[in-house]
Amino acid sequence: IITGLVQGVFFRAETKRKADSLGLTGWAKNLPDGSVEIHAEGPSDALTQLEQWCMRGPQAARVDSLQSEEIPEEGFEIFEVAR
Repeated sequence: IITGLVQGVFFRAETKRKADSLGLTGWAKNLPDGSVEIHAEGPSDALTQLEQWCMRGPQAARVDSLQSEEIPEEGFEIFEVAR
């Protein structure tokens, strides 16, 4: 879960681009409280790189906090922007 100025700044689209470049699968979606939730699956080093990228986000974003937890994989085949 990423909080801050993370909606309306292409955070989900840029997260997808980064996840695709790292070979990750999963999704990113906006939450009603203005935060973004990401579920990503793949090699641990790639997940770490995505998490580090999410701490900054795209240029127009302002990330205030990032909460991360390890959960079981669900077997996604692609990374998508969820609506």
